[in-house]
Amino acid sequence: MAKVDFTNYETTGFYDEMFNEANSVRPTYEQFKQRLEKLNKNKLKYLQHATDRAQLSLGMTFNVYSDNQGVERILHLDIIPRIISGTDWDRLAKGLEQRIVALNLFINDIYNEQKVLKDGIIPKELVLSSAGYLKECVGLRPPENVWSHISGTDLIRGDDGNFYVLEDNLRCPSGVSYMLENREILKRTFPEVFQKLHVRPVHDYTHHLRDMLESLSKESPASIAVLTPGIYNSAYFEHAYLAQQMGAELVEGRDLLVKNDFVYMNTTNGLQRVHVIYRRVDDEFMDPLIFNKNSLLGTPGIFEAYRKGNVVLVNAPGAGVADDKAIYAYIPRLIKYYLDEEVLLPNIKTYICAEKDDCNYVLENIQELVVKQTDGSGGYGMLIGPKSTKKECEDFLVKIKKNPRNYIAQPMINLSRVPTLTDDTIEGRHVDLRPYCLYGKDIKIVPGALTRVALTKGSLVVNSSQGGGSKDTWVLD
Repeated sequence: MAKVDFTNYETTGFYDEMFNEANSVRPTYEQFKQRLEKLNKNKLKYLQHATDRAQLSLGMTFNVYSDNQGVERILHLDIIPRIISGTDWDRLAKGLEQRIVALNLFINDIYNEQKVLKDGIIPKELVLSSAGYLKECVGLRPPENVWSHISGTDLIRGDDGNFYVLEDNLRCPSGVSYMLENREILKRTFPEVFQKLHVRPVHDYTHHLRDMLESLSKESPASIAVLTPGIYNSAYFEHAYLAQQMGAELVEGRDLLVKNDFVYMNTTNGLQRVHVIYRRVDDEFMDPLIFNKNSLLGTPGIFEAYRKGNVVLVNAPGAGVADDKAIYAYIPRLIKYYLDEEVLLPNIKTYICAEKDDCNYVLENIQELVVKQTDGSGGYGMLIGPKSTKKECEDFLVKIKKNPRNYIAQPMINLSRVPTLTDDTIEGRHVDLRPYCLYGKDIKIVPGALTRVALTKGSLVVNSSQGGGSKDTWVLD
């Protein structure tokens, strides 16, 4: 049986994480490439099959809302990891820390003094019209003045080899459980090379998460619960996994009760006070007394308990205002305004359709741009102009003209590629990177990330809901 061979592997037209422009292996991948080349294709397929079975046995599945069959799927884990040098990672970590500090200062300012609006750094109407802005949060100050305690920033590496921020996720970023379980599986798949490369560990993420949650409460010991929408939510595996790993309670809205503005959960021993809630329920569905009156996912009165300081909600309600893709374009200015620093992790050039000149440019050049809905997620509400039909572009032109505030556009960036196992061979597939930041009394950035991969050849859409998969991310010492 033929051995693994990279002779015909294509590297032109994009940045490849394993090979440079001269088709020579990059230093980070030398030992792993040597290990791969000792395997035959049957062995490689066997390892991939074993990985798929491991995911199923661990229950690493998710639901796709658009799938009428209601079938749970695994987030396919490709066995070839994405490897990042320690130097690159340390530079990323500094940029992420700068970004999350500035964004939290921005959110706190927006709901209190609003200095950034008075000084004209960002248009007032752009912020106040954001779907993530909650007027009910005006005047609130969460513990440590931190609003987004858990964030996942999506990054890409461009043709020039530099990392760029694609978008920020400051409400309920998902995927960290896959990062942790992917690591456990890959350690068993390639144990020798994993040890030789001195890969930085990620296993203590849930310990840091628990410590951060406890640090936000005045009570000791603090009672912690993970609030899930329930078993039909696409990320339910993650909710249950994190609760189990932290030793926290997994609850649904109906398991909680607000009494005299304190939150309790129903247990077999009666009512038990809850001090900190890591919520995976969106703002809109959190409290039917304040937000969506028809919500069955939340708990009546929980927002008032939060407002009075009797329970901590993580992430804080209203943090989603900084998730808005239109506000994303102003983040370099916000970093300069709040920190008096130049941005360490640059944005991608962004056209804001709410601004007349930008909108005209987008309307005239839509077939060359990637258009995104400002409150969209999961790969939905997006148009990739160069890969779309004339009809799809025309449909988006109508949407933009009808509601320009709801759209931004960016030039299409060739995401970097990583060798990926296909049915017959190994080919490059486009990837992005989602590191996770924990922010309480201090900031912790675990040295790893969820690498999402577009499994379809030529595709730039890496979202699991759109058929994407994942890779383990190895950060080297």
